[in-house]
Amino acid sequence: MELGKNISTLRKEKGLSQEKLAEKVNVTRQTISNWELGETSPNPEQLKLLSGALGRSIDELVGNDNVPVLKEECGDNTKAMWKIYIGFVVLCGTIAGIWSFSANRFRHDEMRLIVGAGMVAGLCLAVVCHNILKYLKDSDK
Repeated sequence: MELGKNISTLRKEKGLSQEKLAEKVNVTRQTISNWELGETSPNPEQLKLLSGALGRSIDELVGNDNVPVLKEECGDNTKAMWKIYIGFVVLCGTIAGIWSFSANRFRHDEMRLIVGAGMVAGLCLAVVCHNILKYLKDSDK
C-alpha cells in the first residue's frame, strides 16, 4: 500500500521514530507500525494529524495523482495572484479614502462607505485584469 510506504519514508526523512510520530498523532507505536505495513489505515482525523506532523498534504500521503493536474489548472502562482488582488483592493480603497478626505465635505460614515466602494471597485478591477490575462495566456496555446 502506497500510504504505508509514504508514512514510513516521510517519518524517516523527518528523523522521527515510530514512538515520536505516534505521540504527535495521538496513537500507539503499534498503530504507526500497522499503518506502515499496510495492515490498517488511519481514519480521516488521524490523516489530518499525520499530514501536519509530516508536513505533507493528505493527497501526497495517500498518493493522489490528481494533485499535479490541479496545479496545472490553477498554476503555481496562486499566492502571487492573491497578492495582486489584495494590492488592487488596497490601492483603490486608499485612492477613494484620500479623495473622500481631501474633498472635506463627507461625514466619517460616508467616508467609510466611499473607501468600501473603492475596495469593491479594486476587487472588480483585479478580477477583470486576471481574466484578461488568463484569456491572453489561453489564446497563445
